Formats: sequence, structure tokens, C-alpha cells
Amino acid sequence: MALARDAYRKLEEIVGKEHVTDDPAFLDSYAFQWLAELVRPKQSHFMPRPVAVVMPASTEEVQAVVKLCNEYGVKAKPISTGWYHWAAPLKEEDDTIQIDLRRMNRILEIDEKNMFAVVEPYVICAQLQAEVMKLGYNINIIGAGSSTSIVASACAYAGPGPSTFWMGNNSDNVLGMEWVTPTGEIIRTGSLGSGSGWFCSEGPGPSVRGICRGALGSRGAMGVYTKCAIKLIHWPGPPELEPQGTLPGYRLPIPDNFRVYTIAVPDWDTWADIYYEIYDNEIGYIFHRQFNLAGADLAPALWLTYIDPDKTLGDIEELLEKPEIKELTEEMRISFQLILAGRSMRDIELQDKILDRILEETGGWKVKRFCEQDMAEFTNMYLQRMGHKHMNFVWVGGYLGSWMQSGTPDWVKGYVPIAIKGLERDAASGKLVQCGGDALMGCGSQLGGGGMTGLEQFVSYDPADPESVAAGTQHMVDAVKDAVSNGFPPGKELLYLQVGQKDEEIWETLEKSAQPMVYHFQRKIKEAFDPNNIGDRMYSILPEEKG
Repeated sequence: MALARDAYRKLEEIVGKEHVTDDPAFLDSYAFQWLAELVRPKQSHFMPRPVAVVMPASTEEVQAVVKLCNEYGVKAKPISTGWYHWAAPLKEEDDTIQIDLRRMNRILEIDEKNMFAVVEPYVICAQLQAEVMKLGYNINIIGAGSSTSIVASACAYAGPGPSTFWMGNNSDNVLGMEWVTPTGEIIRTGSLGSGSGWFCSEGPGPSVRGICRGALGSRGAMGVYTKCAIKLIHWPGPPELEPQGTLPGYRLPIPDNFRVYTIAVPDWDTWADIYYEIYDNEIGYIFHRQFNLAGADLAPALWLTYIDPDKTLGDIEELLEKPEIKELTEEMRISFQLILAGRSMRDIELQDKILDRILEETGGWKVKRFCEQDMAEFTNMYLQRMGHKHMNFVWVGGYLGSWMQSGTPDWVKGYVPIAIKGLERDAASGKLVQCGGDALMGCGSQLGGGGMTGLEQFVSYDPADPESVAAGTQHMVDAVKDAVSNGFPPGKELLYLQVGQKDEEIWETLEKSAQPMVYHFQRKIKEAFDPNNIGDRMYSILPEEKG
């Protein structure tokens, strides 16, 4: 459906004619979303088309747009840098204005003394990191990479990444938000709401972080977050990252007070033991199981090819036949990356000794080839900046993530064999892309200081092949069944599937969840803050008559 012309003219008055459009070509560029083909009718690559796209430049303009949505009964769907198909409108029958926040791209403040920065929604992690490193600080960069919005991960979705163990999750690091509610009211949370600045997210002043975001965030369904303050963390490295080498395998020299290791273990019990030891001994600056995203059978060969400017993906098959690569592949089958950073040379030497003792006591080891200078410097570049997210798509043009349930290492290792066998079963059809088998990866901790982790199974499919797309969808359905039948809650795959499900299907799943009362409580929150229902269903609720 088309937006009423008087409503469109009002949008032009709010943001200027050049910052609003209902041109179908532009609208389709917003509807074209990664993962859409897995859940849309006829495997369409397009989510529902918005009726208009508007690009506000200030909180006041956002507020005016949201109020217009209430006036005309149109849904509002904000997007900044985007990630996943739920960044677009969800239903054909819901007229939706896409609020593109790319003009709100300023770092508003860096407070060195109190260690926080205030940013708008289109400030990305790499942008802020580069500025604060000059001052001796760093930020947590989420697993989705350095090109993602800080406001989105801190206020509207999940915020763990390789550095979370040392720096904290972005949902914890947010120190205040400016929130345009679904009715167009502006709420400033925590100490900001009492006029005391950005230093505290939970008061004195309105403490509504749980209402705004909960565990997984509202994902664009509860108004618009226009600013936030994010905590800064000490950075013991140089004021600027100076990459060396050639595209794409840039390398970052390792300062004397840093160590960069790939650690391997013989089994998943040892993996869990080492994670607990790292938590308890508080060593490590970046802690991540990254390289396995390429598939355990192929990962070592891929990464060694990636850093060699004379090789291409076409060389991997030949490389896999070499005895030393076969040996390395088995050695690294259960491995992870760990970067230590010392505040002094004595500190880094102590951390090194502690790590050696942990490895000696648990039976883990450092992977020699991946700790050599070329690979260690590449690892340092990759994980300090998290700038190689195109590698998620390295084997083909599409991938999805299944599992990723969060818990203690002992709990997570319980679903590892189920996730591995499930992928092997579904890949046996030959319709999923055959790319190295088990690709479980994830950050060492999803909480600052450790205690909780999770592993996501990367599954590649060809978005241009209908049979491969269908196999990807079936894998998600199978993963849900595998989890539930083995006593685990569903993982990320259920979030993906729900984008394409009917309301009744979603409610049935929520009714059977461990704590359905949560979704009844969220319904009451939505009724209070979004009485005109301009937000979509990514803020999960259960109707009163359900459960």
C-alpha cells in the first residue's frame, strides 16, 4: 500500500524533501535482506517493502516521525547499520515507515576522566575505537564486527564479542540512553534523566534498561534509540593500529606487552576446564573461538591461504593433501584464540606463566604454526579490529547461524556433539554447501569476567539455489527439534524462523518456553509504551488468553 500523500508531505516538512522517498527502487533496496530467502514465500530475497524511507538527522526529527506514525496508524521500523532480516518490515499487511538513522553519525562526546563516550546510532565500532585508542582507551566490539552500530548492540540487541571477557558486554557497558518511545515521548535513562550526566545507566533517574532491551533487545520494535553513552576500557597498546602486509591478510605488529596465541585441546571436557581456569585467573584481553567458522576440516588451510598473497581459494584443495596440513587440521579441531595484554612487562610475564601452568595442568597446548609471527600478527589484526566479517560468507553467498545458547562452559559442551551431529546429518543430503563440517565458534565469555559462553554453528547455503535454500531452512527446523528433544532451549535458528512465521505459530512456541510469564509481562510493557502498536512483533509478547 502507498503512504497517504498528506503524510508523505509532512515527512518532507520534518526532514526535507531530499531525505525521504517512496521510490520503489529505493524501497526495494531496504527490503533486500540477508536471510530473507530462508523464511519468505517463494524464497524471495526481499522482505516486505516499506511504504517510505525517511532519514532524520536529530532526536527531534525522529520524535516527529514517530508521532506521525501514531497519527496515521503506520508502523515505525528503525535501522542503523543493520544485521539480519528483521531489520526490515515484517508483514506485507503492515504499512511501515523505515527510519534510516545514517545521518545521525556523530561522536558527541569522549569523557576521558569518567571513561565513556556518547554516540549517535550510525557511529560504528571501528570509528569510535580509532578515536579512543588515541587517548589510551578501547571499546568492546561485538561479534558482528567493527562496521556495526554501537547504539544498536548496546540498546536494541545483543552485545558480546571477542573482547567481552575483559571489557564487558555492550548491554552492560551502556551508561544511559536517549529513547524516543513508540508514542514519541523522549526518555533519558539513568543519571542522564535526572540531569546528572551520562555516568550511570540505572539512576538516579529512570531505570528502564530492562524494559527497553531485556535480554535480547527489542530489535527495532519499541521506538528508536537516538543516543547512548558507552563505557571505555583501558587500552595498553599503541595510540594507532598500523596494519602491515597486503589485502586481505593484513597483519598487526604485536607490542612487547602483548601475546597472541591459538590454543588447542584434546577434547571438549578440557575445553571447558581451560575456560574456567582463564575465568578464575583473570588473564586475557581478547578471548574467542574464531577461526573454526570456516569449518574444522578446512579452517587451517583456509587461513594459511588467506594470509599468503600468492594463493587463492582455489589452492586450498591442493594444500589439504599435504601431510603437515592434515596434521595441523587434527591438532586444531578444538581450538580458540587468546590475546594477553599486560599493563607492564611484569604483568604480561606473569600472565604468560599463568597460562603455561593452566596448559600444563589441563593438557592443552599452543598451536605452534598459528603462534608463529605471520599468523599471530594476522590474528592480532583480526581480533583487535574484528574487520573481516566478509569471511562469514567466504565459501558461498549465504550462511546462517544455529545453536548459540548461552550458559556455563560445562552446559555448552553438552550441546556441542548434538550440534555437530545435526550439521553432519543435514549436510549429508549434499544440498547444504560442503565446507568443512563443524563450524562452532563464539566468544570466550559473554559476560565481563567470564562465567557464560556460547557456540554458534555456521552453516553455509547457496542463496541462488532453491534446493540449498530449502536445506538451510530445514536445518533450522531440525536444530530446534534437536535442542528441545535433548533438553536445551532453541537457539538462534528459532529467531530467524520466527521472522517468517504467523503470530499463532510464535505464540505456540512462547507458550511452551520455560518462562512464558516473561512474554505476558512484556505484553503489559508494550501496552503501556506502545498503545497504538506502531512497533512490530520483534518485541515478543503473549496475548492475555495464551498460556
